[in-house]
Amino acid sequence: MGTMKKTRQKALMAPLAGLLIAAAVPGVVETMSPAFAQASRGVEINRVVIEGNRKFKKESILPELTSQARRPFDERAVQGDVQRIRDFYRRIGRGNATVSSRVVKLPNGRVDVVFTVDEGDKTGILSINFVGNNNVSSTRLRNLMQSGEMNWLSFLKTNDVYDADRLAADQELIRRYYLKNGFADFQVTNTDVRFDAEQGGYIITITVNEGNQYRVGQVGFDSRVPGLDASLLQGEIQTDPGDVYNADAVEKTLTKMTTEAVRRGFPFVSVRPTGARDPASQTVNLGYVVEDGPRVYVERIVIRGNTRTRDYVIRRELDLGEGDPLNKVLLDRGERRLNNLGYFKKVRVTTEPGSSADRVVVNIDVEDQATGAFSIAGGYSTSDGIIGEVSVSESNFLGRGQFVRLAGQLGQRAHGVDFSFTEPYFLGYRMAAGFDVFAKYTDQTQYARYENETIGGQLRLGLPLTEEAGVTFRYSLYESKLKIPNTFKQPYNDCTVPVYPFAPYINPDGSPSYPLCAYNGEASIAVKQSQGRTLTSLVGVTLAYNTVDNLRDPHSGIYAEVKPDVAGLGGDSKFVRVSGEIRAYRELFVDDVVGLFKLQGGHIEPTGKNNSSNGLMSTGGDLRLVDQYFMGPTLVRGFAPSGIGPRDISTVDSAQNALGGTTYYGASLEAQFPLPLVPKDLGLKGAVFADAGTLFGYKGPRAMDVNGDGWFNCTGVNKNGYATQPECVRVHDKNVIRSSIGASILWNSPLGPIRFDYAYALSKDNGTFVDYGYGPVRVGKDQTQAFRFSGGTRF
Repeated sequence: MGTMKKTRQKALMAPLAGLLIAAAVPGVVETMSPAFAQASRGVEINRVVIEGNRKFKKESILPELTSQARRPFDERAVQGDVQRIRDFYRRIGRGNATVSSRVVKLPNGRVDVVFTVDEGDKTGILSINFVGNNNVSSTRLRNLMQSGEMNWLSFLKTNDVYDADRLAADQELIRRYYLKNGFADFQVTNTDVRFDAEQGGYIITITVNEGNQYRVGQVGFDSRVPGLDASLLQGEIQTDPGDVYNADAVEKTLTKMTTEAVRRGFPFVSVRPTGARDPASQTVNLGYVVEDGPRVYVERIVIRGNTRTRDYVIRRELDLGEGDPLNKVLLDRGERRLNNLGYFKKVRVTTEPGSSADRVVVNIDVEDQATGAFSIAGGYSTSDGIIGEVSVSESNFLGRGQFVRLAGQLGQRAHGVDFSFTEPYFLGYRMAAGFDVFAKYTDQTQYARYENETIGGQLRLGLPLTEEAGVTFRYSLYESKLKIPNTFKQPYNDCTVPVYPFAPYINPDGSPSYPLCAYNGEASIAVKQSQGRTLTSLVGVTLAYNTVDNLRDPHSGIYAEVKPDVAGLGGDSKFVRVSGEIRAYRELFVDDVVGLFKLQGGHIEPTGKNNSSNGLMSTGGDLRLVDQYFMGPTLVRGFAPSGIGPRDISTVDSAQNALGGTTYYGASLEAQFPLPLVPKDLGLKGAVFADAGTLFGYKGPRAMDVNGDGWFNCTGVNKNGYATQPECVRVHDKNVIRSSIGASILWNSPLGPIRFDYAYALSKDNGTFVDYGYGPVRVGKDQTQAFRFSGGTRF
């Protein structure tokens, strides 16, 4: 018995002796064994060390672990942490990462836990394949997804890392796309995700069953709520017989009907759709049933997870509050609004039973995300030259949901600064109020003969009329200062103020010698009359309608706006102006090709005598030069800025002397398409286009006493008999349709949208011939510009 007892004691003491030896010699590394695990009970972790992590800091990995400093050591927890680190690397695209662990024994019953990581190469998504998609190409489906395939841009992106949650969201995007385009029976039947260790990445195969494409057959309506006027709800139906079945239109109908019924005093109304498919005719007979729903009230609204955004910012997006009747359609709309704010990574709205059978608790779980942006951008444009811009913006200022932006621009031919502030819920109502303050300088001498400084501000108040339409009231007050450079390099006013004090540019009486002074470029008399400061006080309204599916990358929908403005409530300018634009996007029959049709137009009419800040006498029209429309590539590509429209041909420098016009209109057709062999992640697309438009109707002054001698010198001879610049404007103004065709490259770059256009003018105004005393010269023709580059900013 004694021998057996001693043997048992030695067996128990052996591992303890090893632990004591290791404690006496710090730094000794011992792999874990069952005996050590038993002996390590009561041992405390001194620190957790991660080695080999080059791509990611340990601060990103440590929160994933169970083993933490100053906690009891547990071998099973360490082994679990090995797997957790592997999972962490797998989530961030390092599926081949290997992890091992070891324990370093220290004095006083403590240990260091060391994890050694071999991160390996990036293991992203090698390919995304589709099976069963006979009507929609795999390329189009992949373009719908947030997940992407690995390519030569993988070192810049993270969406090519396999993420199960993101893949599930992608499948929902695909499902909604099919349901929006008539495939009512669509299903994702299988999703296979396979990791190929040899190739080092994931291969995803999604099997779908598209079914038939349905059109809307009959549309029925059944109202079972006494006292509710059915005709009021029938007008909200968004689906018509013959249309391609669209689940979004059905959902929009439910929302509009429910909102109208609640507004009419029926808070418990429930609108549900019915559908009867006929595979033979490939039609769906839709019905909308309106009936009383259960009388359930919202007991509480519990908001969780918002560490930054204030509760009232979340609550105001709901169309119901505590104590209100519960309406599922309105609750779903509130969830969509919260997701569309961009304040949160995710939003989840759920309900649970309340304190009684007719009470529910609404839970809103959110996760805040960064909403501020600081950008430094640079670029080049054919109109402004080299540009550099810095902007700071915050779309959820102090968690109040307010938008604040400060931006500065410094360019070769333009610079300025502007500040904007918007409160989306002014006075607690769903209307956006804000203001803008701006100052900008532009050098127009490349296309005209003047420089312009504008300083001012604007007040805004926007009201939603429907989900798609809204109205914005504006008041603007700004001052423009027009200046004509007159230096040795830019002698654009030397026919009035001589720059060259020597013959043959100066007459014996000291006056400029005309037309010699005009050969180096001379501003129009109309520009000279407009020199000085002009204060404009303007009231305007913007009526907008928007059904575009995606503002950054539109594929379908319509955007339309009309902007009437009235100037004359004080200030120098007096006019009425109306402009408008409509853009329609539609996917064409060719895969992922988007068609764009655009119409635009405007007219301005003087309403009184415009005041002149320089005090010079004038006669003719009453519209100031700076208030007229100046058009170029924004109307018809292929023409220079201020390149089309009325021009002053009283001097040989008519190419740069645009006068502007009062009426413009134009149309554009464009087809945008993905570039072959170019990864979609690069953001490059191609386009072909055709433009047509015109600008005409100059209504500015026709004669100006620029010299201030009290009379209009229209003959070009001064009182001493010397030739001088005529003080009458000779206007070349023809209502000619300009047109062009061309091709473009569009780049949705990290600095913002950039566009390269190359256009060829098909028709233009070729001007007229004028004899200035030395033979006929063609003047007044449109100025073309084949290549145009624009963008390079985030403004």
